Amino acid sequence: MATQSPFSLLNGLVERAVQAVQPPSWLVHETQQRIVLFLNHVLMQEREAMERLVRQKGRVARVQWRNFNMALVVTPAGLLNLAAEGAQPDLQLEITDSNPLALAQMALRGDKPALRIQGDVQLAADINWLVDNVQWDVEEDMSRIIGDVPAHTLANLGRSIAGAVRQFVGGRMGQGAAASDADRLSQ
Repeated sequence: MATQSPFSLLNGLVERAVQAVQPPSWLVHETQQRIVLFLNHVLMQEREAMERLVRQKGRVARVQWRNFNMALVVTPAGLLNLAAEGAQPDLQLEITDSNPLALAQMALRGDKPALRIQGDVQLAADINWLVDNVQWDVEEDMSRIIGDVPAHTLANLGRSIAGAVRQFVGGRMGQGAAASDADRLSQ
């Protein structure tokens, strides 16, 4: 007898919620502005990242997942800004997996989502370099606010929790795959 994973029920609920919820345009714009601020904060901590982006100044990259999209333009300073409404993208990145739970599981495992890429090859290569080489130093940012020792302690706690979640998700993914393999074999 096949048992159904609790993740499949959760997956269905998340899928329906994402389809039904349409946030107001002001909320989308404000969220995009906060994302740009965060990305620029991370970029400013890595000089080489900004130097790579300076070469791409004025170029527009559009990222899309389902009906959500965001167009970013590279500034002359090597940072990012929201592109003007209707700006023609030089690079289009579309996340092909539409399942939000699968994307979250991929992120927890540290995997990149599957993308459909169209447009400027050099801009795509520079963005790929950024994704592979630039990381947010959470511990450093926390230490500015609460001090070195508490920041280090919280960062270690966060890494432990993240490791446990990854192990749990990885175990569940493996069990789900084993169960579906067993179901196919029994048929």
